[in-house]
Amino acid sequence: MNKIAVQTGGPEEVYGIDGAYRLIKECGFDAVDANVDHLLSGRNIRDNSFPQPLLDGVGLRDLFVPWSYAAKKYGIDNYQAHAPFPSYVYDNEEINKKLLSVLENTIRGCDIMDCRNLIVHPFFLGYDKKLSVKDEWDLNIESYSALIPAAKEYGITICLENMFTAFRGKMYSACCSDIDFACRMIDELNTLAGKNVFGFCLDTGHMLLCGLDAKETVLKLGKRISAFHLHDNDGKNDQHLAPYMGILDWDRLIDSIKEIGYDSTLSFETFNIWNTVDTEVMPAMMRFISECGRMFARRIAQ
Repeated sequence: MNKIAVQTGGPEEVYGIDGAYRLIKECGFDAVDANVDHLLSGRNIRDNSFPQPLLDGVGLRDLFVPWSYAAKKYGIDNYQAHAPFPSYVYDNEEINKKLLSVLENTIRGCDIMDCRNLIVHPFFLGYDKKLSVKDEWDLNIESYSALIPAAKEYGITICLENMFTAFRGKMYSACCSDIDFACRMIDELNTLAGKNVFGFCLDTGHMLLCGLDAKETVLKLGKRISAFHLHDNDGKNDQHLAPYMGILDWDRLIDSIKEIGYDSTLSFETFNIWNTVDTEVMPAMMRFISECGRMFARRIAQ
C-alpha cells in the first residue's frame, strides 16, 4: 500500500526541522517531501547571493544533515525533496551557471539524506518574457542534461513538474503543463541518459489552475510519475490547501492513479494550511491530511 507523505515546509518554520519531523510522525505520516529549497530562497537567487557550500560542495554535508538526522530519529522516509527555485532567471548567465552548480550539489545533498527523488522545476520564464516552444525545449534539454552525470552517480531521480504563470490575476499554463510536451521531454532525457534518470512530479494544484483534466493527465503520464504534490485550491489561486478545501475532483484523480498502477508514496504539498488555521489546531489539520492519504491509499489498493 502507498506510503503517505507531507512536505516539511510549514511545520519547519514553527518548530524547526527536528520538531517538524516529530509532528509529522505523530500525525500519522510515513514519509516527507523535504523542503531543502529553504537553503536558498528565490530572492537570494535573483540577488546573486548563494551559500558557498551549494556552489562548491565544501561543507555540503552540514547543510543536509539536519533533514537526514531527523528522518532517522523519527523513522521517517525522506522520499522526495524540493530543489531551490527558480531554476533559471532572465538574461543573467552568471546566475544561471551558478544555479546548475546548486542543483548538482542538491543532488549530492539528496544522497546525504538518503532521498532518491528530487523535484527540479523546469527552466522557463514567466508571462512577460515567455520563451518560444522550441527555445523552451532546447533550454530544458540542455539544462537537465547537465544534471545527468550527478543524478546517475548518486542514484537520484530528477522529477520535472507541471508549472503555471500569471498575468493580471489570470493563470496560464507554463512549462510542462502541456503534458504531451512533458512526456516527450522525459522520454528524450532518459534516452540521452541511457537509463531512467528522469520522472515526473504531478502537482495537482497547478493541474487544476491550468484547467487540465485529472484523468487525462494521469493516464498520459502513466509510469513516468515518480512523485506527487497533492493539494487543492479554488481554481483561481495557488492556495496549497488540504484535500476537499477547494474544487479538485479527488475521486477522479485517485481512480486514475489506481488505473496506472502507481504504488509509491502519495505526498501532500499543503503548507498553506499553516497560514489559514491557528497553530493550536494544526496537529488536527495534519491528522486530517494523513487520514485523507490513508483513504486514498486504500482506494488505490482495492
